[in-house]
Amino acid sequence: MTTLPDFRLETYFSRWEFTARHHLTASDAQTMTMAELLALAGPEERQAWDTLALGYTETFGDPALRRAVADLYERVDADDVICFGGAQEALNLAMQVLLGPDDHAVVLTPNYQSAETIPLSLCEVTGVALDAARDWALDLDELTAALRPNTRVVSVNFPNNPTGKVIAAEDFARLVELCDERGIRLFSDEVYRGLERDPARTLPQAADLSERALSLNVTSKSLGLPGLRIGWIACRDRELRSRLERAKHYTTICNAAPSEVLARIALANRERILARNRAIIDANRPLFDAFFAEHADLFDWRAPDGGCVAYPRYLGADGVEAFCTGLVEEAGVLLLPASIYRSELTPTPADRFRIGIGRRDPAPALDALAGWLKGRR
Repeated sequence: MTTLPDFRLETYFSRWEFTARHHLTASDAQTMTMAELLALAGPEERQAWDTLALGYTETFGDPALRRAVADLYERVDADDVICFGGAQEALNLAMQVLLGPDDHAVVLTPNYQSAETIPLSLCEVTGVALDAARDWALDLDELTAALRPNTRVVSVNFPNNPTGKVIAAEDFARLVELCDERGIRLFSDEVYRGLERDPARTLPQAADLSERALSLNVTSKSLGLPGLRIGWIACRDRELRSRLERAKHYTTICNAAPSEVLARIALANRERILARNRAIIDANRPLFDAFFAEHADLFDWRAPDGGCVAYPRYLGADGVEAFCTGLVEEAGVLLLPASIYRSELTPTPADRFRIGIGRRDPAPALDALAGWLKGRR
């Protein structure tokens, strides 16, 4: 069995996430308290919560939750949905079901590390890099050239983590067509969908565009509810859905019943929660714009197209790794340096860092960062 490498992001977070005074690199939107979420419950969901029996639930997920998920799509039925313990379990099991030793996969970079390390543990993988020099553009010709006769999966993520990139809808549609023409599964990580800066740029969901495509989503990112640990895959291929269920028998078997009911409440109020989170990001963006404009000699900043993370460039002579280390150790401000996002598949920029813009009141963290920078001059 192939041993997976350390998960760099989680290893870094295990040291700093709950000890740093200012978590300025959070990848999720502002969360809610239990009381705030329950206050949104309608009579049916409140009844389900108050009378919940803490037994096992269905492996595919609570039927009412699957219906709520299906309502997010145009062409997906409840039977096309399978729920997981977060997006990570879904990604892991999907790759194990879809890929074998004789197969090949294509993965975009930079990425959330498991998007490439899990396929790499299973088969040959080719990376296609978003072009930092062209605003993280995706070159479809380059991706097409990377395909092989045995390519089984193309894995993408938009809005992208860590860059915040959203490609054009026509390019995404062409990508879906390209995969369908060649019998390839498109695995589309859509966990930041709903937080686009321009709502008109919201991409269609892959599972709506193709019966073969897989759409991955979760309550953690756009909804800001990572503590629920509820993710899902939507795919209109029922045979594949059955294989995913059998794979889940070897991991969590079923989800936590309380989390499923709470996720139903969140999804029933999705537009309200997303509007709240977009408002927080919209209020924060001018603060980040002003901060980086004031320190333009040290940073090359561009707000993300979507999601709540951005990937600015650090221009200081000391380099981004020393910058991030000194910042968290001396000022208690946590950012993620470029080394967290290095790839085994392609070169990736070594002068970037991930910053989060989706939490309320980032001013104290930005003030601490500004004070630390001033003290170094």
